[in-house]
Amino acid sequence: MSTAVEFKDVSKSFPGMSHPALDHVSLKIEEGELVCVLGTSGGGKTTLIKLINRLHDPDAGQVLVEGRDVAQADPVELRRGIGYVIQQTGLFPHMTVAENIACVPEILKWDRARITARVDELLNLVGLDPVEFKDRYPRQLSGGQQQRVGLARALAANPSLMLFDEPFGAIDAITRATLQDELLRIHRGSGKTFIFVTHDIAEALKLGTKVLVLDQGRVQQYGTPREVLESPATPFVRALLESGGWLERRGYVTGGAAI
Repeated sequence: MSTAVEFKDVSKSFPGMSHPALDHVSLKIEEGELVCVLGTSGGGKTTLIKLINRLHDPDAGQVLVEGRDVAQADPVELRRGIGYVIQQTGLFPHMTVAENIACVPEILKWDRARITARVDELLNLVGLDPVEFKDRYPRQLSGGQQQRVGLARALAANPSLMLFDEPFGAIDAITRATLQDELLRIHRGSGKTFIFVTHDIAEALKLGTKVLVLDQGRVQQYGTPREVLESPATPFVRALLESGGWLERRGYVTGGAAI
């Protein structure tokens, strides 16, 4: 299996912080994984993914995407090849659903027929009828529908790598569970690499093929949900799991497998 993303002794600090946002992080994320990045606020989760698409640059170390140091890549070109989904969706309010999804393909100068077909394909993929939704504006959608459109837009240019920064954090519990199931279905059928930031332990265990636990910028554990649950690597990981009673639970489905 090839490596999709690699961190080589990466550190990053911001003014006013009592500890580095990332502190000598080294890890490899293999192609096709769905890695959930878990931890408390300020632990370094969002910084980690923003270093991948160069919304931040490291103070030290290297970040490699498919073997290429991102510091050597043009940031705009790099981001066009990486899907990025955030909690606020980032949809352009003055554009229709179809126009939002078509943004990157248009920048890449796809022909109109190909763009139209891709928009319809993606709306169907995320469970929205193209006839009903493609001419609507974001304000005419529910929060869950906006997140589906945001996911479709991130997938539009068929990137091999997708980054998610707590995309379901502001969604009600029922819609959130539905969107999680959709995300799992899309991941399993795509072969893409997904990196998904969350502070929700249940979400990380449900979605992840691997779970990366961060605290104060340091990797506390990186393994399968089963490994994290059965063998917490540090006192922080154990305390995190104990906070929700996870160490006492059995029969919970993680990454498609029951613990």
